[in-house]
Amino acid sequence: MMPHILTRSLDRSATVFLLIVAVVGILLPLSNLLLPDGSFLRVPTYLMALFGKYVCYAILALSIDLIWGYCGILSLGHGAFFALGGYAMGMYLMRQIGSRGVYANPVLPDFMVFLNYKALPWYWHGFDMFWFAALMVLIVPGLLAFGFGWLAFRSRVTGVYLSIITQAMTYALLLAFFRNDFGFGGNNGLTDFKDILGFNVQADGTRAALFMLSCLALIIGFLICRAVVTSKLGKVLIAIRDAESRARFLGYRVESYKLFVFTLSACMAGVAGALYVPQVGIINPGEFAPANSIEAVIWVAVGGRGTLIGAALGAIVVNYAKTVFTSGVLAPYWLFMLGALFILVTLLLPKGIIGTFNAWWEPWKARRDNANAESAAREDGVIEPKMAE
Repeated sequence: MMPHILTRSLDRSATVFLLIVAVVGILLPLSNLLLPDGSFLRVPTYLMALFGKYVCYAILALSIDLIWGYCGILSLGHGAFFALGGYAMGMYLMRQIGSRGVYANPVLPDFMVFLNYKALPWYWHGFDMFWFAALMVLIVPGLLAFGFGWLAFRSRVTGVYLSIITQAMTYALLLAFFRNDFGFGGNNGLTDFKDILGFNVQADGTRAALFMLSCLALIIGFLICRAVVTSKLGKVLIAIRDAESRARFLGYRVESYKLFVFTLSACMAGVAGALYVPQVGIINPGEFAPANSIEAVIWVAVGGRGTLIGAALGAIVVNYAKTVFTSGVLAPYWLFMLGALFILVTLLLPKGIIGTFNAWWEPWKARRDNANAESAAREDGVIEPKMAE
């Protein structure tokens, strides 16, 4: 039943997108592992790690587009769920270091030894097991989103007020995780990772596997989002986005729909953060910064709100531009360029890149199909050709 729902939700553009992601997810790691160092077609390891980071950002953008593009929930704090998933994975990676740390303590991470911790905090127990850490990647962001959403949606907080509250939430977490006595490394965060599932996290093979897993997660996340938005649930979400009071008047429990999709989106963001950390090699409180969440919203706006494909494309394009422009003479002006990009897209391309393309493509396709149908009808003699006057 589930495969039928997933395949039924795919159209031609979605199928092409998934094929491209699958091909890239296979060819890039193979080129890195199989081709010699001097080959022109070989993708260096550092580039594959960079592309893997872009893919994680694309998953985060998908999670934001699911709630903003289809339900009208503009979250300016989704970076909090991304960072919580990253910290859950980072805690597992720190527990794998063991006695290979600077202080050679088999149980306590180095920063805890430095801060004179006598024992491992209770909330660190269990993170020496991968299955437990993977479970926490979903549970921790999901529980926070469920609790926050239950309070906010039950109180009927909407619009800009909800956006401000989500921003306040992530800022509060930023301040909390900066504290050394919070047990998460303070300002420095978690870093110096060694192994993941027994494999060297810096090895080329591990990097290739992480990139492939990131692409697989993007495919699964996209399929889940498509299954949601093309179902009856998706139609209700769009109705809530366009006319929430009318949907409530018709008898729909708007709060329940919002809570479900918000929690699902948070879990997706947590998975993106968990895949991000071993590829980047660090997680610190800076990931909670409200500016990061606002930047993620810009990715969705640039690519196309309410298109899914556009959200993923926007994340990759904007972050690639960020990589290019922050490494040259334009580095001090990147934030100004990002703000100008958001303003220009809002004014000139309000539907984003993919949304604008679809707005042009669909009418042209309809006219072409109508012309082809009329031509076929004339050839079959169904329609008499017009006589010249």
